[in-house]
Amino acid sequence: MPRPRLPRVSKLLQRPKPGSGDFSWDAAQYVPGNKLALYVRGSELYPAMAEAIEDARRSVHLETYIFGSDLTGRTFAELLARKARQGVRARLIYDSVGSLDLDPALLTLMRNAGVQTLEYHPVAPWRSRWAWNRRDHRKILVCDGRVGFVGGMNVSDENVSADLGGGDWRDAHVRVEGPAAYDLDRLFRAVWFKETGRWFESAGDPLARHGPTPARLAANDELIKRFVIRQAYANALRAAREEVSIANAYFLPGWRIRRELTRAARRGVSVRVLVPGVSDIPSIAWAMRAKYGALLSRGVRIFEWQGTMMHAKAVVVDRLWCSVGTANLDHRSLRFNLEANLNVLDRGFASELAERFELGLQGSREVTFDHWRRRPWPERLLEGFWGSFDSFF
Repeated sequence: MPRPRLPRVSKLLQRPKPGSGDFSWDAAQYVPGNKLALYVRGSELYPAMAEAIEDARRSVHLETYIFGSDLTGRTFAELLARKARQGVRARLIYDSVGSLDLDPALLTLMRNAGVQTLEYHPVAPWRSRWAWNRRDHRKILVCDGRVGFVGGMNVSDENVSADLGGGDWRDAHVRVEGPAAYDLDRLFRAVWFKETGRWFESAGDPLARHGPTPARLAANDELIKRFVIRQAYANALRAAREEVSIANAYFLPGWRIRRELTRAARRGVSVRVLVPGVSDIPSIAWAMRAKYGALLSRGVRIFEWQGTMMHAKAVVVDRLWCSVGTANLDHRSLRFNLEANLNVLDRGFASELAERFELGLQGSREVTFDHWRRRPWPERLLEGFWGSFDSFF
């Protein structure tokens, strides 16, 4: 049986002129007809996801890096199981490393109900598909190929409010109806086919229109498309004319992104980066701070969020172009992991995301170059040590 041909994705973005302030060079790549909603907390997102699952009539596809063995994980396991018992085709892809402590009882619950599960690259060196470096870092839910979700929130209590026993992490996630939801379903199906050899058609309609917003999915899902996310990011920075606002949990950009950030600042663009003040992975936090000096000295402003963990992966350029997704600005995300970002070319949605960014700055502390230069020697030593391993993060 010949291998089915996957829908063709857009070509790599051509390079705009620096500071052009014009995204017309890329507008043809964005498909209109999408309806978007933005979420920054799990207390807002998880009920919306649960409602979409409850309303599904044909298929539910969930792909996540972390599927927790906590209250949130159990809630979604029971939801998937219930839909499978109703005859809905329910499938789950979870990453073996991210979900290392997943309770086998939850898997048994789902499988007994008819949920099909796929463990991505199991932690088992003797297996043929073992690959430690290549992880599935996506957080995708698609129902009936029509309603999709993508962003930084895993299925776990980390994003649940503190009064319910969660970590109350701040993040960015998008609900989408329209062609982009169908494309999210395509990504899920492609992983399923590659790992199992079993193909199935989407329940969605790629031509369905649910709103006015133009959007484009960027996913580094295959070797030939390994740098699509990074290229889209860099091209947007080249086009920036007024402001660039970045919120990223693990901010370890390679030299290409650092070059575009500093070039934008040198052109007079306001470049601001929001990072967590306290990270869930201290070693990465020290490696991040090792890169501050080169950026601060060239006009990039850095702010550290002072609340709970800030886990977002979002960027806004000139309140016209924006991106929300799963990719961190680090070596592992942009080179090895399976990631997915929803890029949006729409002033209304970009402005909404920019306003959320401004609210985040109000709870943050700016790191100035003078303050960074006066940091104590113990901090310098930790930065130097962990910074030497930045290519491993």
